[in-house]
Amino acid sequence: MHPTYTSDRPGDCPICNMKLVKREPEQAPSNNSQAVAQRTKDICYLHNCPKVHEGRPCPMTVIAKEGESVVCPICGTHVSDGKGGARKVLYWTDPMIPGYKSDKPGKSPMGMDLIPVYEERRVSGEASATAPEGYATILVTPQKRQFIGVTTAPAERRTIRKIIRTVGRIANDPELYQAQQEYLQALRAVEQAKTTGASPEITERAQRLVDASHLRLRRMGLSHELIEEIATWEGPDQSLILADSSGRVWLYAPIYEFELPLVKLGQTVTIEVPAIPGMKLDGAIKSIDPVLDPATRSARIRAILTDPQNILKPEMFVNASIAVAAGERLAVPEEAVFDTGTKQVIFVDKGEGLFEPRDVTVGVKAEGYYEVTSGVAEGEIVVTSGNFLIDSESRLKAALQGMSGGEHQHGQ
Repeated sequence: MHPTYTSDRPGDCPICNMKLVKREPEQAPSNNSQAVAQRTKDICYLHNCPKVHEGRPCPMTVIAKEGESVVCPICGTHVSDGKGGARKVLYWTDPMIPGYKSDKPGKSPMGMDLIPVYEERRVSGEASATAPEGYATILVTPQKRQFIGVTTAPAERRTIRKIIRTVGRIANDPELYQAQQEYLQALRAVEQAKTTGASPEITERAQRLVDASHLRLRRMGLSHELIEEIATWEGPDQSLILADSSGRVWLYAPIYEFELPLVKLGQTVTIEVPAIPGMKLDGAIKSIDPVLDPATRSARIRAILTDPQNILKPEMFVNASIAVAAGERLAVPEEAVFDTGTKQVIFVDKGEGLFEPRDVTVGVKAEGYYEVTSGVAEGEIVVTSGNFLIDSESRLKAALQGMSGGEHQHGQ
């Protein structure tokens, strides 16, 4: 643990109290780096220890026989491609000093033996230019895949149907009632001014009242079509302040801002009344508030429903839902999307144990699926469970590559 401390006799290390280890005389270094690399094959690169101690092999050692294709059972990295023969030494490094490289064997600044880093014979398709920053393509053995419970599913086109759910109330809105009344009175004033031959100033003043009351209704979220419909009424809607014998009721419900792009005028709203089990009514959206509520980050919708039995009363709470058909979209199971907080990542099964990370852009989430607008093609296989462990290993491999400037290496 402290390579700079030496002693001429056995005993304990005065720094960490561990038993001192006898150091064998070193052989003269050879100028042939391949020969030195051959001798270091008897060293476990993970622990820098002899592979065999007291007749037992190091449990972390990966032994590749001649002609055998082997991957590391610990990290899934490719070890041998079965071709045999000595591999080229790229450089020498000290695992305790990230980024340290040397063009010849010897000692590191910490006094530890340098370890050779070999030219990696890559598995076909292992490298990927599409991997997100901080991620790397990894190789997962069938044993590890079964152990961590990896499951997959294809990215395929499917009909996306999202249900927006919210809690609404039967309206008791004297403000809207008054706004409707003012608008109708202003319209009658203009009509009366025209029929009685009033002066242009009076007619213009009455028209300004119509414009002001129309603007007020628009600011309350009523559409032009609904305002034109109100203009044909004999009076304001009584159901806004009292239970109406006609069964006409107004529903108010908040829609959160991330769901607002899916809500349109004229869409059908279905309500269920908790106080009356089994009761369901349908209505149509008549208005959407143009301004969000800053406290709840939502906009209010207004819908008109018909209650034939005249059961609903103002201020009753109801459960409301809006079914939105988004059409046919490319989608993946929601479990396949790994949200890091700053981006969404999926892992594509490339076959032969290779898993490639991808940045994706997702759209609508509905019925257990995410719409995918970029990052994956139709028919590709994506991981749906075991993502967390694959994500961790992919990040770890990318970090190791960043420190060493190359692939994770193993002795053979």
